[in-house]
Amino acid sequence: MARVTTEAFDSSRASSGIRSLVDRDALGALVLAAAIPFLFLHERYQPDLSLNAGSTTVDIRLSDFAMLVVLAATVVALVDSGLERLRAARWLWLTGGALLVWLAFETFRPASLDDALFDDHLVSFAKLVEYAVLVVAVPTLVRKAADLTILVGALALWAAVAVAVALLQFFGVDIFGAWKAGWRQPSFLGHHDLAALSAIALALAAAGIVARRRELPARSLFLVALVSGMLGLVVAGSVAAAGGLAVGSLFLWLAARRRFRPSGRRTVALVAVVAVVAGGVVAVRGDALADFVRFLGIRGTDRAVGVETYSQRTVLAYIGLRIFQDHPIVGVGWQRSSRADVFDPYLDDAHKRFPDVVELAFPAEGREWGVQNLYIQTLADAGVIGFGLLLAVGVIGLRLAWRAATRAPAPWAAGAGLLAVCALLTLAGEWASLGIVAGIPLQAASCLLLGLAAAGAAVANDAERRPEAGVR
Repeated sequence: MARVTTEAFDSSRASSGIRSLVDRDALGALVLAAAIPFLFLHERYQPDLSLNAGSTTVDIRLSDFAMLVVLAATVVALVDSGLERLRAARWLWLTGGALLVWLAFETFRPASLDDALFDDHLVSFAKLVEYAVLVVAVPTLVRKAADLTILVGALALWAAVAVAVALLQFFGVDIFGAWKAGWRQPSFLGHHDLAALSAIALALAAAGIVARRRELPARSLFLVALVSGMLGLVVAGSVAAAGGLAVGSLFLWLAARRRFRPSGRRTVALVAVVAVVAGGVVAVRGDALADFVRFLGIRGTDRAVGVETYSQRTVLAYIGLRIFQDHPIVGVGWQRSSRADVFDPYLDDAHKRFPDVVELAFPAEGREWGVQNLYIQTLADAGVIGFGLLLAVGVIGLRLAWRAATRAPAPWAAGAGLLAVCALLTLAGEWASLGIVAGIPLQAASCLLLGLAAAGAAVANDAERRPEAGVR
């Protein structure tokens, strides 16, 4: 691994060599880094071990074994050093724990127990809990600049590999389920997951842009993160992620202004990055966006002849909101909004509300499309209580990242905060185009970023309690 490229990610020029990174104290960070290729690889490309569990089959994959090793490393570290490092993020643990408890209730409530797909939903909930371990693992195992370098270095380099595969697909190489040449591509991840991994890489580069430093040692890592992040978001073709990036970059700049005071040139560079990504995504998704404009009646009146992405998502969002309207407090149960008996009562109204949308775009028995929006599906499945807890987790994570970026005395911890601020908001946009799907790279990315926010906040907390400890 090379050293991260800005002062915000490095606390000592003397720690530039690989030997200084890879030592006994960095074992936890190395475990996290080693898990990255397995966590960011679509399940269809992983060998699996199938176990029968009631009426369903549980598939154990390499990512599950990687998470088991991460869990073991986290437990060992907590036993060795105690829980003190987690104190700064105690509200994150409380709200996150409350969210998991509430979703457990939604999984085991009578309506869910009577569902024919209860076993599948239970496995999905278990995956959600499994990947949530990453939120605790990161602040436990990432304790110093070298640890952060190892982790974000692994993420940036794996993002570069994923984007290289996606570019081959874009230019017509038929590998890993490539789409048509010239269209958005999934790499070996899937579109949403490729966007998530690329967002982390680009957030690393964006933090490097706004954090003042006259020298950029290990410049290659900065360039790799910048290029792979931008190309990855473009080739993934996620409009939601591009919108999230714009918001995330704004908050990144605001956080950096309080500490690093980015110059006008750096600000222009950050704006240029966002503009290039936005322009690239619009170019890749031009047809889908044109279809949506026509659906809104802004341009053209031709009736659609096939399923159009954004008009279908509008229909599904409408159905999800209608489900929530009738079940506002506790929802209908974990992942039950996609069940035919739940959405059937709203189909007639949806057809009347959207008469120009083709029949195939509507859910039906055998084509349970789901809501395809995390926030609306949470309202439908878990009610306002579940949505409130989900929102609280996100807001608290952002506050921790902001605190690290603006108050942590150690530059690496401030860098972790800057990265998390930008990437968390980018992924918040991405989740608006995907429903509740547990145990996927997008969830891994979200949990890693929440963990980075907690890790940076722990340094700020240590500095306030023990000033001599905060600069490590």
